[in-house]
Amino acid sequence: MAAEIGVSRQTVIAMESGDYAPSVYLALKVARVLTSTVEELWGA
Repeated sequence: MAAEIGVSRQTVIAMESGDYAPSVYLALKVARVLTSTVEELWGA
């Protein structure tokens, strides 16, 4: 997934653990790859 969204594996791990809040652009890319919404992923 990291390669698909253009970030390092460490960035994905940090997002999963809640240690990194992605930019809106990156959050949209993650949601698209996971066929989800930003709200479902980050509980907005």
